[in-house]
Amino acid sequence: MKAISILKEILLFAILVLLQVLLFNRITVFGLAVPILYIYFLIKLPYGRNRFYVIISGFLLGLVIDIFLNTPGMNAAATTIVAALRSIMLNLFYPKNEYEELVPGIHSSAAAFIKFVVATVLFHQTLLFFIESFSLFNLTSTLMRIGASSLLTIVLILALDSLSFRKEKISS
Repeated sequence: MKAISILKEILLFAILVLLQVLLFNRITVFGLAVPILYIYFLIKLPYGRNRFYVIISGFLLGLVIDIFLNTPGMNAAATTIVAALRSIMLNLFYPKNEYEELVPGIHSSAAAFIKFVVATVLFHQTLLFFIESFSLFNLTSTLMRIGASSLLTIVLILALDSLSFRKEKISS
């Protein structure tokens, strides 16, 4: 791991946490959809990153969100599980032998990236909202919240990644 890439990851971590806590958690669309953009951090980690590093980063990301939002362990549990299964999901969409230091993004392979984002976000939102509700009592409402929040989050992640790619393309 290079020091510059770690600094970029720390900066992305801090920016996403601040955006989530100060902005996105205050947005609710139709009383259902809440954009949960901090998962973008786990999506943008390089393909060949050490699994232990990814799991610890996911746990710390969720823990910091939990501390700021006073949600005891919900985000930490969901992001840790997603981080632990991230390499399996990456292997579903990206061939391992071709990419060792690939940073998933629209510029690398748009179709694979979109599938990876959809799978990761749906998995994370499902875990998070079922942990939050902790029952199947109001299943319809929970499923609607999962669908609406996932859709909003996916759109925001794809837009954010498209903007960052456009910036890189213009500057090079």
